Amino acid sequence: MRITRVTLHTSALGTQHSGMRQRCLSQRGTALLEAAVTIPILLLIAVGIFEFGRAYQTWQVLTNAAREGARVSVLPTGDNANVTAVVRNYMSSGGLPAAGTATVTVNRNAAVGASSASQITVDYPFQFIVLQPVARLVVPGARTGAPLTMHATAIMRNETK
Repeated sequence: MRITRVTLHTSALGTQHSGMRQRCLSQRGTALLEAAVTIPILLLIAVGIFEFGRAYQTWQVLTNAAREGARVSVLPTGDNANVTAVVRNYMSSGGLPAAGTATVTVNRNAAVGASSASQITVDYPFQFIVLQPVARLVVPGARTGAPLTMHATAIMRNETK
């Protein structure tokens, strides 16, 4: 049996070492590039979730305010000023900052079958905090920079005396 001696030269070790170093730097660069692409997308998704959640909450408050207005409107003692005050008060209690600028329309003679009903319509100016430029691109009427208009309607039959 013959034993051979293997000798490695320092130049061979240096080449091998620099190749591993190059691979490690390449992996770091790849991870940095992936993070640079992924983080803005994740932030956009998170902001979108918050913005659309706020829009949905606003729409829920408007719908409930219209229902409260319709509930007061069907009473024989309810007048239009009282209905409008109830709707605006509900919107203010719901945390809507532009409750005073919302348009409240009261129609006490809406036809529902053979009987009459009260129809309350609330139009509220809603503006996204971060995604308003995106909303201007998507919604046809919002190109001027004006807020979007959220619309809620409630109908209840009028009570008779």
